[in-house]
Amino acid sequence: MKNCLNFKNVHLKTIHALFIASLITVSCGSSKNATSSHRTITKSVTKAENLRNLESKFDGKISKSINEILKDAEKYLGAPYKFGGNTSSGFDCSGFTVKVFEENDYKLPRRSSDQAETGNSIDIRDVKPGDLLFFATAGGTRVSHVGIVHDIGNDGEVKFIHASTTKGVIISSLNEKYWNKAYLHAKRVL
Repeated sequence: MKNCLNFKNVHLKTIHALFIASLITVSCGSSKNATSSHRTITKSVTKAENLRNLESKFDGKISKSINEILKDAEKYLGAPYKFGGNTSSGFDCSGFTVKVFEENDYKLPRRSSDQAETGNSIDIRDVKPGDLLFFATAGGTRVSHVGIVHDIGNDGEVKFIHASTTKGVIISSLNEKYWNKAYLHAKRVL
């Protein structure tokens, strides 16, 4: 009987130690994410042949306010697409940009076509993180999609964060054939 009790005590101590260790691990992991100031690293996309040269010359630093906008945008990565949505339970493209900018005290119109009329037009070679990119996803010249420039690769590759209809909030590249062909213009609203 004494051996049985010793086994139970050792077993309970082991379980207790594992429980404490798991709490520390989970706690450290979640606090690290909450206080982390690193930006999401994005992979480069090789540009397919016969695509437009949609590269930026930007290689400078971004302001604290733009960095905050990008951090707020990144926290929604993986959120699903929802037509008319503007919350983390589901976004459409313009709902996403409205929400992110609103969280940073900047008001954008609700529709992407109206957002395309705000701010200053800029050449793609001059875009920097925080600028808005507009697309005609149905062809033609009618604005039907918007994204926020996320980062510029060393080779000038423009990557943007947006709410896509198939994958929700993701980071894409203007080197991708679909987005390269659909790209219309860029605007700076900040």
